[in-house]
Amino acid sequence: MIIQIEDDFDLDRIAESGQCFRWEKVEESTYRIIAGKSCLYITALGEGRFELDCSEAEFENFWQDYFDLKENYREIRERIDPGLDPFLWQAAEHEKGIRILRQDPWEMLISFIISQNKNIPAICRSVELLAESCGEKRTDSRGRVYYAFPEPKAVAALAGEDLKECKLGYRCKYVRAAAGDVVEGRIDLEQLAGAEEERTIKALTGIFGVGVKVANCVSLFGLHHVDAFPIDVWIRRILETEYPNGYPFERYSPYNGICQQYMFAWYRHRTDEKTS
Repeated sequence: MIIQIEDDFDLDRIAESGQCFRWEKVEESTYRIIAGKSCLYITALGEGRFELDCSEAEFENFWQDYFDLKENYREIRERIDPGLDPFLWQAAEHEKGIRILRQDPWEMLISFIISQNKNIPAICRSVELLAESCGEKRTDSRGRVYYAFPEPKAVAALAGEDLKECKLGYRCKYVRAAAGDVVEGRIDLEQLAGAEEERTIKALTGIFGVGVKVANCVSLFGLHHVDAFPIDVWIRRILETEYPNGYPFERYSPYNGICQQYMFAWYRHRTDEKTS
């Protein structure tokens, strides 16, 4: 099917934003996206037109929400005043097209636990190995095999050696603990989707191996709390250099997480340009 998107939507910008680990660029303008148990090929045709290899029902029931297409990102971006905040305005202009995907909270919890002290290719590889180890085997529309992200019970049942084979290193015990907490009901991720941020972060950091940064990533990318504001090395550097008098959280609430993505991507791109 072909859809027309009038709002900000850029596949490359989303793929490079550090929030998704199962996107594969298979052709110049085409991505293969695995999300949970689903797989989609999406091609940018130009002028806001995109071709998707799914039915209209699949789009309306899953992919429309996955891409957060009911939210107007252009309006959010246009709230930024270039006179008051030239850095964020420039970042948003350069990185427009990024959207906060509505991803599965369980998948994001495990993915961001794995992400600790790993680069993006290594994270993607470990997530893929974990899926292959105990996820459901499926075939996409082009005949390629893929593995759905595994259920909590399947991960919790993995032997230690099986987890090590996923290149998780010291994170094995964290992944196992998180799976156990979900299976045993010590944490209810779906319930946290509607919870206040303070309660969400407290609950997530109660999981063995989950710190504040990972908790905020899960909150933003898995629970779609778009005011969540993960602080890593890049964002800490931005806050120190661009906002020495303090970042105006109240001004951009409840969309600080979207602003964070603009800043994160722009700062990385600027740094890459300076070092290339």
